[in-house]
Amino acid sequence: MINTLKTVNEAVLAEIQAEQSLRRTSEVFLLFSLGSQFDHLIKLALDRLGVYCLVADPGSLSAADVARLQPKGIILSGGPASVHVQVPPFHTDIFDLGIPVLGICLGFQLWASHRGMFVSPSVKREYGTHLLSINSPEAELFDGIGNGTAVLQSHVDRVESAEGLEVLAGTDHAPIAAARMDHLWGVQFHPEVTDTVDGERMLENFCFRICRAQDRYPAGDEAQRKVAEIKRRVGDQQVLLALSGGSDSTALAYLLRAAVPGQIHAVYIKGIDRPDDEAYVRRFFGDQDWLTLSIADASTQFLEALRGKKTMHDKRVAMRGVYKQALEREAAACGAGFIAQGTLYTDISESGGGYTSGARKAQIKLHHNTGLGFGLPELTPLDDCVKDTARQIGRAVGAPEELMVRHPFPGPGLVVRIEGEIDAEKLLIARQADGIFIEELRRHGLYEGVWQAGAVVTQSITTCSKGDDAPSGLVLALWVVWSVNGFTAQWAELPFEFLRLASKRLTNEIDEVGAVVYRISDKPPATIEWG
Repeated sequence: MINTLKTVNEAVLAEIQAEQSLRRTSEVFLLFSLGSQFDHLIKLALDRLGVYCLVADPGSLSAADVARLQPKGIILSGGPASVHVQVPPFHTDIFDLGIPVLGICLGFQLWASHRGMFVSPSVKREYGTHLLSINSPEAELFDGIGNGTAVLQSHVDRVESAEGLEVLAGTDHAPIAAARMDHLWGVQFHPEVTDTVDGERMLENFCFRICRAQDRYPAGDEAQRKVAEIKRRVGDQQVLLALSGGSDSTALAYLLRAAVPGQIHAVYIKGIDRPDDEAYVRRFFGDQDWLTLSIADASTQFLEALRGKKTMHDKRVAMRGVYKQALEREAAACGAGFIAQGTLYTDISESGGGYTSGARKAQIKLHHNTGLGFGLPELTPLDDCVKDTARQIGRAVGAPEELMVRHPFPGPGLVVRIEGEIDAEKLLIARQADGIFIEELRRHGLYEGVWQAGAVVTQSITTCSKGDDAPSGLVLALWVVWSVNGFTAQWAELPFEFLRLASKRLTNEIDEVGAVVYRISDKPPATIEWG
């Protein structure tokens, strides 16, 4: 699968065409991520619209690459830099290709500067929500949007008026809040955030009115096709569903609800899970008339299998064995004829498979839900989907949005958030740490603005000064990232006051923790998860 697009060659084009086939489209959009903390929200909004969008590396992808790819449209995000200081790397001759461009905040200022306009510091800087006065209601970008709609602005510089620039809208402190010049469109606000009330409609207008895109991922059609196939395969047999409360297994649960309601036995396997996973599963699936839910506590089995295992790969292999046994045991207990998992195409691909030819790929990491060799036939109707198309299918069959947008969590669970050998004490510490950290992120309004967060129990030991003693304590490593698609990521520069409070709670409430550190490495060179 294409991760972050850095160049366009025959191999890359072949991968893009393969994914276009999965998505039933011949079109592609490019999103150049310039470092805004909201970049992943642009990608999520485009995913909901059903368009195929690749995240492009602004420092690597050339105008020749873009011309070869011929995207329907290009979006440039905002970012913390300026067109005057620390100008972000970007091949500005891309603006001269004639392909429709939507520049957001810094992205707008980049093309304005390229076209010879003056970008100056604002006399009155704008932060927060403002009302948009639309000068050109006939402009395609604002089709169906009323005057005075609320938009979120967060900027220091602004674009000054110039010959040839058509000013479309303004706010009280930004006379040019939206403008266009030929095929170049720009907004000084952020349409990707919920504070911009009609932001998703603006992105839709850009894709389908300005860029004249024709294809949306047919989530409803695909969902119905999958529902029909599940009905045909399952008949009147019972299905055991592996249910974690994440977006993939939730999407599958609602596909099964549409296909074989009353024939579904869902099992939640606990032991290496987050502290709130079980609560989510019980809340959304515990009292339904279309499935029965059981909770299988495999804590003891996981610990036995993990004893002596120190490398992340060995621990992944060990947990797979317990996971497989737990599912087969539950399937036998309920008389199931199938075992259903929310396995995605990306899971198969990263585990070393996925080519239709049967050829092997390099194994990036061994996923928990691939190649297990069950004694029963498997149902994996999402195995031709990537993350966003699976979410779209889930939405099409009524899956709760709250579960569709939870932070990703690795299939091996806390196993990859503990360094070295795992025991019951370390599992408890990891679970407590995750609960406190996520609770604080939510309390400070930071959870939805970041891609993913975690707490890792390291093998490092530090001397403590708790009370009158000088005991030793574990070092806990926190990490939070901003990302668009998870393939690349930037460490999140969270407020120091938040980090101070989080550290204080973790060291005060978990006796074994002696110190807290914060990881400030991007991906690459690091990965998002510890292992």
